[in-house]
Amino acid sequence: MHPLVITCLLSALGLGTVLTFSSSHWLLAWMGLEVNTLAILPLMAQKHHPRAVEATTKYFLIQSTAAAMIMFASLTNAWVTGEWMIFQLSHPIPVTITMLALALKVGLAPAHFWLPEVLQGLDLTTGLILSTWQKLAPFALIVQVAPSVNSHLLIALGLTSTFIGGWGGLNQTQLRKILAYSSIAHLGWMILIVQFAPSIALLNLFLYIAMTSTAFLALKAYDCLNLNDLSTSWAKSPALAALLTPVLLSLGGLPPLSGFMPKWLVINEMVKQGLQLPATIAALSALLSLYYYLRVCYAVALTSPPNILIKTTPWRLAPSQKHLFLALPAVVALGILPITPAILAWFT
Repeated sequence: MHPLVITCLLSALGLGTVLTFSSSHWLLAWMGLEVNTLAILPLMAQKHHPRAVEATTKYFLIQSTAAAMIMFASLTNAWVTGEWMIFQLSHPIPVTITMLALALKVGLAPAHFWLPEVLQGLDLTTGLILSTWQKLAPFALIVQVAPSVNSHLLIALGLTSTFIGGWGGLNQTQLRKILAYSSIAHLGWMILIVQFAPSIALLNLFLYIAMTSTAFLALKAYDCLNLNDLSTSWAKSPALAALLTPVLLSLGGLPPLSGFMPKWLVINEMVKQGLQLPATIAALSALLSLYYYLRVCYAVALTSPPNILIKTTPWRLAPSQKHLFLALPAVVALGILPITPAILAWFT
C-alpha cells in the first residue's frame, strides 16, 4: 500500500477516535465510530489473503450491527425523552441497548465470538491497532453511559468476560488468539469497576494498552504466530526473550509487575462496594489466564533448538528490525507498581 494512502487512513483513524472523544451528541459520537471503522477496513484487507478478507468482512458486519444498535438506542431515547446528549441517556431500554452495542463493539463476552477469529486473520501490526486503539472510542462512551446502566448487567458482563477470556485461551496454540482472549479478560476487569471508579477503569485500560503493545511488538520482531515458532526466540534475541517473559507475566497480573496494580485496585474497590463474591470469582478466573501466559513463557524461555520447524534458521540472520518503540511500553508494563500511590493521586 502506498505510504500516502496509509497516512490518510491512519489520519482518519485518529480523527474518528478524537471525534468520539470530543462529542457530547449521540449523532457526532456515532459518526466518529463509523469513520474509525471505515478507516481500519483497508488496513485489515491490505494483504489480499483470503483469511484477511474474511476477517475484514466479519469485522465490518459486527461493527455495522453495533453502530445500528447505537443509532436505534439514541433515536429511541430522543423520541422518549427529547434529548440527544450522551450524558442524558436515562431511559432504561435505550441504556441497555447502548451498553450491549458497545459490548459488541469492543468484544465483551457473550458478544466476543468475532474477536479471536478476526484477530487471527490479521497481521501483527493491524492486530495491535485493533487490540489497542480501536478500544478507545467505544470505551470512552462506556465510561459516559455506565452511571445509567444497571449494575447487575455490568457485573454480569464483566464476570462473563473474565471467565471466558481465561477459559477460551487454555487450548490455543495461535498467539493472536491467545492475545484476543487476553483482551476479553482484561476488558472484563475494566467493566467490573467502570461504574464505581471510572479512574481505575481508565488506568486499567492504559496499562492494558502498554502491556499488549509490548507483547505485539515483541512477537512482530520475532515474526512468530504460534507457540512452535517461539521455540527459537531465545536463539534469535536473548534480550528480547528476557523482556517478553516478564511482560507476559505482567499481563497475567503477577506482583511485583505493573499488571498486578489494576487487579489489586479493582478487587479492593469491589470489596469496598460490598461485592466480595464477584471479586472472588474474578480473582479465580485470573488464574485461568495465568495458565496460558505461562505456556507462552515456557515456549519463550525454557525451550531451545534443535526443533522440528518448517522455518529458515533465523538465528543465523542479521537482525533487521529496530526495537526502539518497545522501550517505553516495556517500562510501563514492568516497572510502575512502586509508584501506585502517585498514579492514584494523579488519576483521582
